Amino acid sequence: MADDITEGAVREEFQPAAEQYRRELLAHCYRMIGSVHEAEDLVQETYLRAWRAYDKFEGRSSLRTWLYRIATTTCLTALEGRKRRPLPTGLGSPSSSADDELVERAEVPWLEPIPDSLVDGDPADPATIAASRESLRLALIAALQHLPPRQRAVLILREVLAWPAVDVAELLGTSTAAVNSALQRARAQIQQVSPTEDAVVEPVDAGQRALLERYLAAFENYDLDALRRLFTEEAVWEMPPFDGWYQGPQTIIDLIGNNCPASGAGDMRLLPTVANGQPAFGLYMRGPDGVHRAFQLQVVGLGDGGVHHVAAFFEPSLFGAFGLPAELPGEARS
Repeated sequence: MADDITEGAVREEFQPAAEQYRRELLAHCYRMIGSVHEAEDLVQETYLRAWRAYDKFEGRSSLRTWLYRIATTTCLTALEGRKRRPLPTGLGSPSSSADDELVERAEVPWLEPIPDSLVDGDPADPATIAASRESLRLALIAALQHLPPRQRAVLILREVLAWPAVDVAELLGTSTAAVNSALQRARAQIQQVSPTEDAVVEPVDAGQRALLERYLAAFENYDLDALRRLFTEEAVWEMPPFDGWYQGPQTIIDLIGNNCPASGAGDMRLLPTVANGQPAFGLYMRGPDGVHRAFQLQVVGLGDGGVHHVAAFFEPSLFGAFGLPAELPGEARS
């Protein structure tokens, strides 16, 4: 009876002690999994496993390290037999023409963006926030998907969390030499995939903010000429779950003109947000009843001279994760 009371008291200590690490554990699971929804589930499972085992926690490492060990193991288990989560550019196909038929691949487990609001660290420590956002860039998360799960874990633990190789080896049940070899292979693979986009992690100056304001206005006014001028010459547009990707301002504009259900100004409304350390917009499309409904969530990459990448996710369930409403009120068309 006394042992039960002691065990219960120990477990009561767990929640307040562990809760401070929830955001960074969510970021860790997201890096491993590539899905905000699955990452949230895996963090919950991590906390459940840790709570059940907390009376056996001996304090040989910090609580934070212990939780990361459980989270990593939980993610590796979840990844067994899973396909990677790509973006269309990661499927290995050449860029598409704006006239090509749109092909929806619902069977593909597509990469998802993550809201900064769920993973940002201590607002009093801007350096920590900047480092976290840099390690969550959409291009980097997409590149990580090319790695086998254990290599992915090695790269994240060593490069993002700066764990010593010996600690990673202990977690994975392997040797330090094997960890160093896996890290070398992972670095080479990441370099080959070349996640060079999103060099500008967030809009930090007036010029970038003005660019984003023009981008929003071009969509809301359905001004395709204005929108075309905002893209760089090498700009890429992709939109899961459709498997094509499109390069160049004119191709992107032709794609939108050929397929967008909007017909004029006011049909689209955009609400700004932030995803993966990058500017993002929830785009709402007006229906015949005048109501603007969740249509796509765009993550925007800014480069020198304009917008150089847009990942437009046709997944309304993402709006809830970003704290965006499912619909906006409006007036019916006259």
